[in-house]
Amino acid sequence: MAQAKRSLLHEAWRIARVYWTSEEKWSAWGLLGLVVAINLGNVYVGIEMNGWNRGFYNALQIFDSGELLRQLGWFFLIASSGVTLTVTALYFNQMLQIRWRRWLTEKYVNAWLTNQAYYQLQLKGEIDNPDQRISEDIQLFTTQACTLGINLFTSIVGMGSFLFILWGLSGPAAIPLGKFGTVYIPGYLVWAALLYAGLATWITTRVGRALVPLNFRKQQFEGDFRFSLVRVRENAESVASYGGEKVEFGVFRERFHSVADNFRKIMKRQMRLGSFTSSYGQIALVFPFLVVSPRYFAKQMPLGGLMQVVNAFIYVSDRLSYVITAYSDIVAWLAVTERLAGFDRKLQELREAAETDHRIAIRRSGVSVSVEDLDLDLPDGSALLRGVSCHPPKGSALLISGPTGTGKSTLLRAIAGIWPFGRGNIRIGEGRMLLVPQRPYLPQGTLANALSYPSTDGKSFTAAELGAALGEVGLGSYASQLDVVDNWGQRMSLGEQQRLAFARVLLAEPALLFLDEATSGLDEAGEARLYGLLRSAPWQPTVVSVGHRSTLIQFHDAILDLAPFIPLKKPVVLPLPTPFVEDVELVPELSRA
Repeated sequence: MAQAKRSLLHEAWRIARVYWTSEEKWSAWGLLGLVVAINLGNVYVGIEMNGWNRGFYNALQIFDSGELLRQLGWFFLIASSGVTLTVTALYFNQMLQIRWRRWLTEKYVNAWLTNQAYYQLQLKGEIDNPDQRISEDIQLFTTQACTLGINLFTSIVGMGSFLFILWGLSGPAAIPLGKFGTVYIPGYLVWAALLYAGLATWITTRVGRALVPLNFRKQQFEGDFRFSLVRVRENAESVASYGGEKVEFGVFRERFHSVADNFRKIMKRQMRLGSFTSSYGQIALVFPFLVVSPRYFAKQMPLGGLMQVVNAFIYVSDRLSYVITAYSDIVAWLAVTERLAGFDRKLQELREAAETDHRIAIRRSGVSVSVEDLDLDLPDGSALLRGVSCHPPKGSALLISGPTGTGKSTLLRAIAGIWPFGRGNIRIGEGRMLLVPQRPYLPQGTLANALSYPSTDGKSFTAAELGAALGEVGLGSYASQLDVVDNWGQRMSLGEQQRLAFARVLLAEPALLFLDEATSGLDEAGEARLYGLLRSAPWQPTVVSVGHRSTLIQFHDAILDLAPFIPLKKPVVLPLPTPFVEDVELVPELSRA
């Protein structure tokens, strides 16, 4: 267990170090230094409050009303200073938290989006709920790191200061040993506080260590449950059309059962931990009186001295017991650190893989697209396709066909550069490349932004250009709604979404276009209209399509048929009545794309 905690602390430092050595390091360290300085001021306030106890209770003991009023005035001055410092420290602590969280969030979001890491993580399924790790785990990591770290530092400094005070106030303890005489223990209250808090801390860690994996699973189960709810919201029309409410309710209930079952385990463990920590807290109120009262009854100190010693003992004991009081927060932070570290390691692996040579080598060349001896695998390593080769000339159209499950869409993704599992050589020409999936992605916002996606705004094209593109694909009725904000992915039917995707193509004018069942939601007339726009387009794109309809054949120059495919057997290229008119010479020495 200790080794695991050390490993997690190492991972925590690995995650945190990048921020504290980044371009924001000076402002970060400056804020941290300011927070630490304010908290040290609070330690000094505590020392002054400890000295105030002596004067106040001595005034009570001797019935000195004048001194009592003076001590009350001094108390309000000390207390107001403490309140001001506490509030100020909280403000700057939270400022540090949000700045750190913003920086880490941008770092992880950028790493998640770079090299299609989000896509590869989804394919492999090795990391659950990456959205939760970015949105919640980073927030918990930075908040708890700032709070726990600063409180720990302040506790250590305050404990050292009050140990010195307590040592001077406690005096020696005389322990009679009969015929062996009497043993005197100097600063016995210091040893009593260390023993008392040390034993309690050991018991707390023994009772509560099981909370770390439980909190890890809590984050996972909560993320799975929330994801199932979001999925129904995003697919509300499909669920409603199938009448799948009972099935979805069963999924919700099953996933929430995992949440509740894990939560009950946390409850039982926290009940044990809470029983001990609450008992410890109650005993801590009277324990210092028990160890100090012998000197008081021996009239070795006045009432004010007694209260000062008790206050110092409670302060030392409280700081020594920091692990006890903050244990629930510590284990939650360790669980979040473990989840974030796993996410960080996986992103690092994908980043390193992207920096090394791909087994699927994609290079830029003078050809439109050329595939040489390409083998494709599934994410688990099993063979999917073997020895695929094709060389469609520039401006031509190739149709990839075959039974469902053959790997048509996977081949398309590999040529487009988003499927990393396999080996072989792919060469693509200069110019923009665009892949249109069966269900296009339509971001929320204005229709202009959805039409211009992935441009960051709709200003890349004029309203006239956008309206003309909509008219070309049969969506002219939407031209007046370019500035309307809506959830277009839900408002539009699949056929309308596919038409909009073709309007994007007309605007973007890609040199190489991949269409993955991109007209499945249209009738034959609509399909013919859209493919006719592509084949007659003035920029003459090279088109590679995947589809099952026989009507698609007339819009393509050749077919890459995967029907006879089995591993180690090459697919066959079947020419159409209008075959390719030229071969493309491959360039042997090419720089990597």
